[in-house]
Amino acid sequence: MLTNDRGPVLEFQKRTGYLLVAALLGHLLLISAQVSSQQGASVLETTIFGTLSRVQALTASITQGVTGAWSNYVALRGHRARADALQLQLDRLGVELQHANAQARRAEQLEQLLQLQRTELPATMAARVIAADPAAAFRTVTIDKGAADGVRRDMAVLSPLGVVGRVIDEPASHQAKVQLIIDRNAGAGAVVDRNGAGGVVVGSEADAPLRMEYVSNLADVSPGDLVMTSGLDGIYPRGYVIGRVEKVERGSGMYRLIAIRPRVDFSSLDAVLLVTGAQPAPAVSEGAAAAVPVP
Repeated sequence: MLTNDRGPVLEFQKRTGYLLVAALLGHLLLISAQVSSQQGASVLETTIFGTLSRVQALTASITQGVTGAWSNYVALRGHRARADALQLQLDRLGVELQHANAQARRAEQLEQLLQLQRTELPATMAARVIAADPAAAFRTVTIDKGAADGVRRDMAVLSPLGVVGRVIDEPASHQAKVQLIIDRNAGAGAVVDRNGAGGVVVGSEADAPLRMEYVSNLADVSPGDLVMTSGLDGIYPRGYVIGRVEKVERGSGMYRLIAIRPRVDFSSLDAVLLVTGAQPAPAVSEGAAAAVPVP
């Protein structure tokens, strides 16, 4: 049987090769250390310095990039926090402005009510609207004054802009229901302020929520005419604004078809006045001046 005797020989050759490569590298390093470049430094020193310089440059670039990204992130977080704080402050100022506007409007309404109380009415009582009936057919509101405060059924209810309605049903101790003049079952004696043409204003479900009935086709009525209370119904004092004529048509019978836009904005009622005393006698002259100023 033959045996393999080349194993030790191959191992020896490998070791000899490794030693030869190491000797050559060492010799190359010695030569590089002895040979000088044009700048006077050895080739080995120049090579090592160049390699380390590239490594340092790469490390510095990576470090600067990471540092810059972190700085930008921190700065962005700071800007975002300041923006959120400013937005919060702006929102708070907006709420405060709305509150101030609401207070100013309420003060203006109270001032108008005070001026209204200084008219020829013998006695009035201020009240605040606390609820409204959402049904379009039966338009009513609830006020915070009732029987214990002296409120009675059929008391006229006014605002600085004109006629609001009347108290209906029997009031509770400290609440009462007011039928708005725009309710389809409401009505009030009325005259055209320009010439005294008389009729009755009633509620309507049309776009102009009031109409004036029983006005002769021969009467001179034009769009823009002011319609006032006549005082003949025994509820509303004479000379208070109901609204302005918006549309006039000749009726098929004896009477005109007259649509009226009310003066009062019933969607934003807040404070009202109830007529608690006896009404002054209706004026005799036609076109009497209104107790409520007309713009």
